[in-house]
Amino acid sequence: MSPLPLEGITVVSLEQAVAAPFATRQLADLGARVIKVERPGTGDFARGYDESVHGQSSYFVWLNRSKESLTLDIKTPAGREVLERLLAGADVFVQNLAPGAAGRLGLGAAELSERHPSIVVCDISGYGNTGPWADRKAYDLLVQCETGVVSLTGSPEEPAKAGISIADIAAGMYAYSGILTALYERRTTGRARSVEVSLFEALSEWMGSPAYYTAYSGTQPARVGAQHATIAPYGPYGAADGRTVLLAIQNEREWVSFCEVFLGDASLATDPRFHRNSARVARRDELNAIVAARFAKLDAADAVKLLDDAKVANARLNSVEEYWNHPVLSGRDRWRDVSTPGGAIKALLPPATLSGLDPRMDSVPAVGEHTDSVLRGLGYDGTAIAALRADGAV
Repeated sequence: MSPLPLEGITVVSLEQAVAAPFATRQLADLGARVIKVERPGTGDFARGYDESVHGQSSYFVWLNRSKESLTLDIKTPAGREVLERLLAGADVFVQNLAPGAAGRLGLGAAELSERHPSIVVCDISGYGNTGPWADRKAYDLLVQCETGVVSLTGSPEEPAKAGISIADIAAGMYAYSGILTALYERRTTGRARSVEVSLFEALSEWMGSPAYYTAYSGTQPARVGAQHATIAPYGPYGAADGRTVLLAIQNEREWVSFCEVFLGDASLATDPRFHRNSARVARRDELNAIVAARFAKLDAADAVKLLDDAKVANARLNSVEEYWNHPVLSGRDRWRDVSTPGGAIKALLPPATLSGLDPRMDSVPAVGEHTDSVLRGLGYDGTAIAALRADGAV
């Protein structure tokens, strides 16, 4: 196999929960050595979110494969000395501690860059390291609310959060791409630039379309459940066998084909009520009644066949179990076995496939599993390691 792109890069991460672990796991996927610094005894608190995966947290096994776990109390002098030794040999430092904690510990970007000029420092926060909300705690649901996401999702009667941690995931993705960009600049110019990402600003980027729509039209997109707020027909319909099928009309060519092939009424394509998308949105209820009546006469498989014949994009409303067993994932050989302290699990390959390269898919670590090996690599012998343990530093 060819070497992975980030082999030789060392990442030290004071991380917890989702955003920072997601960023560093992606670096590990590409070959970086990621040393995850955890609290002695308990480790990352995300380890305790649930016990669903062989007694382990579903969040933790998703986000932490291929990392080394070092337990370290960085508030002790001895623990802090270990951390400084680690940072002296690191290429990247990532943290998503509580607001202001990194600065109080002397681990802010400016201070670290002064002590270690070649290190790329990535800070992940809720609302940014400066500004009026710099000291405010932030969790995924709260950020979904503050950015307006929750006002857009759900039914007309009740708003709803996204079913996954989209603010954390967005921040982790931008942290990952920001770190890669900073590493590239360091290689080309020699300058190590710091990276700052907030959950609020990451999710603000995702709010671009509804934000522009609202700011310039004067009207916020309606909350319409699983339908599209500004395109019709675009959403779920119940088939005769109880399954739900979704369709998505993107342009007038598809609308004409949908009317002719699926609805069996070519005249609807030029009907003044529905002749353009804005008219269809304005008469969504009337249009949905026509489409729903057709679906009610078809089993899901027959409906999908007609939609495919019409070249209209569609999908079944799958459960999580149906997604897990999806033929695309098995047919494209996307699953790999990964070991964890509780037993082997299946894990998906990273979504970006690099030709000729197999990503790293190593074990999920137990708390402190690599503490001794990391310390030995820093020059600590058995006696020194025993003393660190006796002091509660590791």
